[in-house]
Amino acid sequence: MVQKELRLSGSGGQGLILAGIILAEAALSDEKNVVQSQSYGPEARGGASKAEVIISEKEINYPKVRNCDVLLALTQVACDKYIDSLKEGGSLILDSSVKNKPDRKDIDIYNVPILETAEKKLHKPMVANMVALGSLNGLIKIVNDNSLETAVLNRVPKGTERINKTALEEGLNLIREYKGEYYERQYRSNEINATELCQAK
Repeated sequence: MVQKELRLSGSGGQGLILAGIILAEAALSDEKNVVQSQSYGPEARGGASKAEVIISEKEINYPKVRNCDVLLALTQVACDKYIDSLKEGGSLILDSSVKNKPDRKDIDIYNVPILETAEKKLHKPMVANMVALGSLNGLIKIVNDNSLETAVLNRVPKGTERINKTALEEGLNLIREYKGEYYERQYRSNEINATELCQAK
């Protein structure tokens, strides 16, 4: 990795701003250069929201994400709004609730039950951002797992460390459980443009 540009998108209240901050701090712990920014929609909760992170082994010359390498979209609105900013050869990580997938054959698409895992398995919808971080890092391996866990524990509110750590691990496990021979075969095939990596249990 020389430089990666990531955009984490969804709706207000899903904790993606915090997720972007945590990812940036983990990258700093890995001694990478980092720029992190965020924006909200008109509503504090329920409106559009995105966090952007640039992680580089070299000096970062431009502090804004233009064409991202990785796009995480937890909602259909976010996917539709930002899909054109994902560069050719990039990775789109969609929550499994997003049904209308983009018609692009030049990217890798992963469907991961992020929101369902937080709500139905952990019974804590508010930790979907940690599930998302675990899944993202499991797929892209952008930072060291230990650095990411430490950044999570340093940032989440006191008293919530255990559930947030569990959510992070669940997100990573979603990828570990399904990243077998089937995933490798699909990922390497030029004829496959959408990999159904995870199916909710």
